[in-house]
Amino acid sequence: MSAPLPLWIGFNAAILALLALDLGLLSRGDRPPGLRRLILTTVAWIILAVGFGGWIGLHAGGAKCLEFFTGYLIEYALSLDNILLFVLIFTAFGLTPARQRRVLFWGVLGALVMRGLMILAGVSLLARFDWIFYLFGAYIVYAGINLFIPKPHQDVEQTHVVRLARRFLPLGGDPDSPSFIVRDHGRLRFTLLFLVLIVVEVTDLVFALDSIPAIFGVTTDPFIVYTSNACAILGLRSLYFLLARAVTSLVYLQPGLGAVLVFIGAKMLLRALVPISTGLSLLVVGGILGVALIASLIARRRTAAHAHS
Repeated sequence: MSAPLPLWIGFNAAILALLALDLGLLSRGDRPPGLRRLILTTVAWIILAVGFGGWIGLHAGGAKCLEFFTGYLIEYALSLDNILLFVLIFTAFGLTPARQRRVLFWGVLGALVMRGLMILAGVSLLARFDWIFYLFGAYIVYAGINLFIPKPHQDVEQTHVVRLARRFLPLGGDPDSPSFIVRDHGRLRFTLLFLVLIVVEVTDLVFALDSIPAIFGVTTDPFIVYTSNACAILGLRSLYFLLARAVTSLVYLQPGLGAVLVFIGAKMLLRALVPISTGLSLLVVGGILGVALIASLIARRRTAAHAHS
């Protein structure tokens, strides 16, 4: 799908308008949005993505439509793992719901810019060096296997990004300030909220190193890769507040995501020997994630039953 420049501009303009609408709907007061509003907002984002995928199908054909939905599903699933880390980060820094929403808004905006640049770089590299496709595949397999390995809990304050930020940035001001920059005793200083934003952006960058090469395993069309990423990220704020508590109980989520990444990576490595259609890829990815979610819900019910027995 060779997207003309006006289509790129129109899509990004729509994103900015939707983000502004999202900010207005979900950022009133210091209390978390109600469950009903969160469900409606999350469903609305999904409906918009499905509608856009349908539009792609009408204008570019069924193959491009399948590519979009496969990329969207991969990115949306990986965002669940992202949410788990956001819960740990916000809890560690003691952010109120209002400040969490502010960080997530600017985090989403920054993620769109970073991912757009990474996609352009990836497309350029793939166009020049075909062997990079296999390098991406090997990295995705490695990242997928890594998700099967249990990791010890790490104190957020002891991570490299926090330690470097505290060392080199002029931090100060009220720890509970809702601003990113304040004037403290006549000097401009970055607040704790800015430090959290840095941690969130770096976390998303790490996740993008997995998700974007994975979508290249589905399609190398830059417009499909970017729009599937963007549509999945747009609903991240409402999805976070909807699933922040429940996501920690999805015990088989990480192994499921690991299996998805291993499958996509293997598809990239074996594309010359065993070509796999986009439709089959969508079924496999959806099936793996479905099994992981159902197994997690069953495990959660058994844990709850044992707790009450």
